[in-house]
Amino acid sequence: MKAYEFDEAVCATPDDSGWSATVPDGWDINGNANGGYVMALGANAMRATGGRAHPLTVTAHYLAPVTPGPVTISADVVKQGRRFTTMTGSIRRDGRELIRLLGAFGDLDPVTEQTYVDGGPPDVPPMDQCIRRTPVGGTAVVGLADRLNMWLHPDDAEALDDRPSGTGRTRGWFEFRDGRPIDTLGLLLAADSFPPAVFNIPDLIRGWVPTVEFTVHVRAIPSPGPLSCSFVTRFVTGGVLHEDGELWDSAGNLVAISRQYGLLAKS
Repeated sequence: MKAYEFDEAVCATPDDSGWSATVPDGWDINGNANGGYVMALGANAMRATGGRAHPLTVTAHYLAPVTPGPVTISADVVKQGRRFTTMTGSIRRDGRELIRLLGAFGDLDPVTEQTYVDGGPPDVPPMDQCIRRTPVGGTAVVGLADRLNMWLHPDDAEALDDRPSGTGRTRGWFEFRDGRPIDTLGLLLAADSFPPAVFNIPDLIRGWVPTVEFTVHVRAIPSPGPLSCSFVTRFVTGGVLHEDGELWDSAGNLVAISRQYGLLAKS
């Protein structure tokens, strides 16, 4: 069986203290591990501990940047129910807590045929008409971009060259570069892989946008193929921003939604 990079990167080994893992190089932005990757690393240990297949909702609070190197992961069951297992998790290094997680894990089998969806996949041109996100763009060195294919909508991509579109929005395609199928764990990564939508808002300082809290709600197992994604920032007040994301699979199904609470870059 082919070994995919993402599976190796989120692998954790059980030990006496919970789980041990190594954060590898190449899943970072400017040397700090991507928040979606770190969430997936913790969620992988949590779902294994709880014996459930899928993350359904995961919230992460980011207490300190995570750099490459060894970490320990704790995962504890809060409540085991028929449909959901609620869990807490923590990622630490040398006793210092870096990430605190809370999540519900379970199955994604529908329990009713009732459906209401007010919306659809974002209007993104075919990949060959989009702009690929490269490892070096603007002021950031995006090691993550070597692991993924992220194709940005042409109207949104120029923000990386200090030409914001005027609307707080980033759209594009997402897939693993090594061909790994996108599963529910991969959705956690995808939801935090694109350039911040706030970069397309004029007259705001552009730079590192630290994440305080990040939540992903998984709605379905993705169909094979790339995801079409849309991220929107509508509110920036008091140095704080929100970014809302939608992830749609190749069959046009909504597979995840996200919300991020972040800090506006400082001068």
